[in-house]
Amino acid sequence: MKLSFTTGKNILLFLSVEQSIIIVQLSENNISLMENYAVILVIMALMIGVSGLSGKIKIPAPMLLLIVGILIGFIPAMPEVEINPEIIMLLFLPPLLYDAAFNISFQQFKTNLNTISTLAIGLVFMTTAGIAVLAYYLIPGMSWPLAFVLGSILSATDAVAAVGVTKGLGLSHKTITILEGESLINDASALVAYRFAVAAVTGVAFVTWKASLEFFVVLGGGFLVGWIIFQALSFTIRFFRTDAMVVNSLILLMPFVTYLIAEHFKVSGVIAVVVLGLGMSKLSRTRFPDHVKEQSRNFWDVIIFLLNGLIFLLIGLEFPIILKKMPQIQVWTYAGYAIIIVLVTLLIRMARVYLQQFNLQKAFQGKRRISEEALFDSKTSFIITWSGMRGIVSLAIALGLPTISHNGEPFPMRNEIIFLSIAVVLISLLGQGLTLPWIVKKLKL
Repeated sequence: MKLSFTTGKNILLFLSVEQSIIIVQLSENNISLMENYAVILVIMALMIGVSGLSGKIKIPAPMLLLIVGILIGFIPAMPEVEINPEIIMLLFLPPLLYDAAFNISFQQFKTNLNTISTLAIGLVFMTTAGIAVLAYYLIPGMSWPLAFVLGSILSATDAVAAVGVTKGLGLSHKTITILEGESLINDASALVAYRFAVAAVTGVAFVTWKASLEFFVVLGGGFLVGWIIFQALSFTIRFFRTDAMVVNSLILLMPFVTYLIAEHFKVSGVIAVVVLGLGMSKLSRTRFPDHVKEQSRNFWDVIIFLLNGLIFLLIGLEFPIILKKMPQIQVWTYAGYAIIIVLVTLLIRMARVYLQQFNLQKAFQGKRRISEEALFDSKTSFIITWSGMRGIVSLAIALGLPTISHNGEPFPMRNEIIFLSIAVVLISLLGQGLTLPWIVKKLKL
């Protein structure tokens, strides 16, 4: 039996895009349907139990969920849980991005915007190029376009990982703001780089000026969509601001609507949702009654707890499935490649973060418009470096690779790229995530 998080015969509801209506469809086999529901309930119960256990044994919940997911995935009786990248992008990403943007300090975000934009845009393209060069010379059969596809997939740090792993470590507001701010924005940069890299593989010509123009259109369009929807939502909420149920229902709905509208217009849904979250955060502090804010916080805490836990558990469950698709003779070789890629990305990130620290200090001493609050020391630089983990977005992008090229041929090295992606994600999350609390303690932050 195979359980698939996608549209199909074993899902109760699915959206018919062509007819624009919601269709209810039951499985042809009621027993299979009930088994699928049972597996979903077991996964949910397992996630809640493991999350609770993590607090008792002092291991970060995301790391323990990953380990348990991998172990459970190797059980022969466990049905395969396939992650549909479109479902991940639509169901998980909007609420998680919105919540992270809503809870980030707007003032801190503005103060550290120079560092955030440097890491979220410049570092993403540096990492893409660095991984591409490494992969081209290291991995047999890896062409330049394929190397850039791999680089773009693994170039961005993950917002979910940044929030989940650093939570409760006692890091400064500045450090958390930089990490979360970077991971909120860099997905947009990575997705643009990925789109052009895949186009090059599938036979579409790459034009530098066109790519640069599209990058700014995608980011600017996402900002515009997010701002328009925020204005519309804030106007609507004025009429219902004392009705907590209506307000919270609207707030729950709008991240999904914002993401879909932005993607429909081929602009960044990530940026649109982040802009919406930042705007609503500022609005809620001045316009929302206390009882609305309290109910909203409690409601979102539960939603984010469930989504965060499911994401890390699903990453672990996905690994055995991808492992089966790789020839056994290549597994250890490609695992070695993944370790090297993780080390190189850390070195690139470390160089850029420390350079940013130096540039800020130089600019501040040179009387440029740099606030003293935007400066950070070497310990903070190391924490920012070590906290840059890959996560569910990298995996979803990899799984979304096309199966067929422009000329009708199978997409080259697709299984190898997907395996490398999940291996890098796991090594990054487990290696950096499990050691981060120890490093924070040693540095006395």
